[in-house]
Amino acid sequence: MGNCCSDVAGGRAAVGGSGAAAGNDAVDHFLKSRGMYSSQMELSFSATNLRDRDVLSKSDPILIGYTKGKDGTLAEVFRTEVVLNSLNPTWITKHVITFQFEAVQTLVFHAYDVDTQFHNIDVKMLKLEELQFLGEASCVLSEVVTRPSRSLTLDLLFREDPTMSGNPRHCGQLIVHAEECISSKSTVEMVLRCSDLEHKDLFSKSDPFLLISKIVEVGLPIPVCKTEVLKNDHNPVWKPIYLSIQQVGSKENPLMIECFNFNSSGKHDLIGKVKKSLVELEKLHSNGEGENLFLPTTVGHNHQNKVLKSQLFVDKFSQSSQWTFLDYLAGGCELNFMVAVDFTASNGNPRLPDSLHYLDPSGRLNAYQRAILEVGEVLKFYDSDKRFPAWGFGARPIDGPVSHCFNLNGSNNHSEVDGIQGIMTAYTSALYNVSLAGPTLFGPVISNAALIASQSPANGGKKYFVLLIITDGVVTDLQETKDAIVKASDLPLSILIVGVGGADFKEMEILDADKGERLESSSGRVASRDIVQFMSFRDVQSGEIAVVQALLAELPTQFLSYMRSREDIQPNI
Repeated sequence: MGNCCSDVAGGRAAVGGSGAAAGNDAVDHFLKSRGMYSSQMELSFSATNLRDRDVLSKSDPILIGYTKGKDGTLAEVFRTEVVLNSLNPTWITKHVITFQFEAVQTLVFHAYDVDTQFHNIDVKMLKLEELQFLGEASCVLSEVVTRPSRSLTLDLLFREDPTMSGNPRHCGQLIVHAEECISSKSTVEMVLRCSDLEHKDLFSKSDPFLLISKIVEVGLPIPVCKTEVLKNDHNPVWKPIYLSIQQVGSKENPLMIECFNFNSSGKHDLIGKVKKSLVELEKLHSNGEGENLFLPTTVGHNHQNKVLKSQLFVDKFSQSSQWTFLDYLAGGCELNFMVAVDFTASNGNPRLPDSLHYLDPSGRLNAYQRAILEVGEVLKFYDSDKRFPAWGFGARPIDGPVSHCFNLNGSNNHSEVDGIQGIMTAYTSALYNVSLAGPTLFGPVISNAALIASQSPANGGKKYFVLLIITDGVVTDLQETKDAIVKASDLPLSILIVGVGGADFKEMEILDADKGERLESSSGRVASRDIVQFMSFRDVQSGEIAVVQALLAELPTQFLSYMRSREDIQPNI
């Protein structure tokens, strides 16, 4: 790259330097654990009032960016160019980063002054120990993207002797600005239908749904979208689906559209498939034509495709720019965190080490504390006042009957606590002030959360609520819980359920509609959208996926499904 310097004027002028059933469990796991939302962010940087380390001129600053791991280690991810002779630089170099909602992405920035003797050296080859340190700053990416302007001003700090304690000196300010890459906003809306689907069920018609996957050069196709299940229908017309261009790569990228017959076991039967790009699907719509489904078959050593009479039609195809998850956040929307903790007797005596509620004197967190901390540490950045409703259920408060929704802080009047540490403190205090009882009922806490969420539309609709339920056992009031969830599916509310301990949580998975069927209430009403995500802490601990990632992966998609259904809610950007 040679000389990587720029002057101030140049900086200101620059505008930006397989088998039918075999793989379905894996597909469901992929969709469940990775979610559907990601967004590329372009970060740009400027600074003001930097320290002047040069005698006859001003400093020549460069900015180095790092990501910070959970263990505190720093990994360098970018270096800007050197801006000559400036204490208020605007760097041309941008850094593109994938925003991960479900992770706390800590960024660290170091500013240096580059002496004249190093100006002709490629910035990648500069040795930092030979440069003069100007200051450092850090932030979490969530703090940047939730600002109305998507700009965050950080104090640059400098400590004369890093080994000594004491307050560091303020040495200027760093401004971090984020822009969402435009491909994240370009969205295709399609209405798909099929005709003459083949029978797969013995005594009834098929229950079809579509799975759309992106075909990549290496490895299995990557699932990006799944429709609802339509029961007993050989000529199904599914609800509109939305695909961002970023999800599929480009309009020319081939997609595999597979039609499955739903089975409650999770082993769905492949009815047929079609391989088409968005460009080709748009052409089908324009010409009013259908595309025959095919089934892969093997004849001897030859792999062939059996063409079926069943056809796929595109009844609607439109492309537009839609508000994204980050648009809503920057436009004033918030995610408000709520938590409910299971205090039923099946958790065991909290004073004994084998209890799930045991408070280890060494400071090691139990599963309840870990779930609160890990989920809360992500969601707190999206809540401006950081006051969180916290409840307990399944316990008997002092001198009272068993309660299935009591305030964790012991108050009779309000349930909110200050910050994540406030939840942790209220949880610890409650263990000393209640008697564990039972049974395990979710209905009351879900109804309480729904009551709070129902007030959001009347207050401008800019608040979306996230209820975390942590439990050690199978819910006793399953039908009442289903009824409460179905009723709440029209509200700005998502429910995250974490199962802790060694119980069999198979029934709990019914509440999570990831396997295709939406919940149905006792009156026959079907949930308007999927708002529940269930995860067993045990299963997550044994795998590579963190509980936070597994739980929160679907939340942006659930948030968008609600916001986009409400035409009266628009981000203020």
